[in-house]
Amino acid sequence: MNIDERLGIEIKEATPERVVGTMPVEGNTQPYGLLHGGASCVLAETLGSVGAALHGATVDRPFAVGVDINATHHKAVRHGVVTGVATPLHRGRTAVTYEIVITDEEDARVCTARITCLLRGA
Repeated sequence: MNIDERLGIEIKEATPERVVGTMPVEGNTQPYGLLHGGASCVLAETLGSVGAALHGATVDRPFAVGVDINATHHKAVRHGVVTGVATPLHRGRTAVTYEIVITDEEDARVCTARITCLLRGA
């Protein structure tokens, strides 16, 4: 079982221009009962990497390898489901950068992340 499955991440939409996924808060909390920042980073990296790989396939470099990720946590979440939306900031032939906005069920921003991936060929 991979980490996406362990965290309950589900991809709802996936194109090189937009990747949407959800993750339950329950089971992904830190000791204070809040959504774990690391779980938000896994959601962000998953969505950004899917977008990167989909773009990479269009330039014959279908393997995306994360080389940088950062995240700003704006709001605590204790329950429900969070949704992440990844959109490209830069799509080149060898590197891509996606911004991922994670929101709660009230559409309030929980986290803003950015990931850069190196694209590799077969």
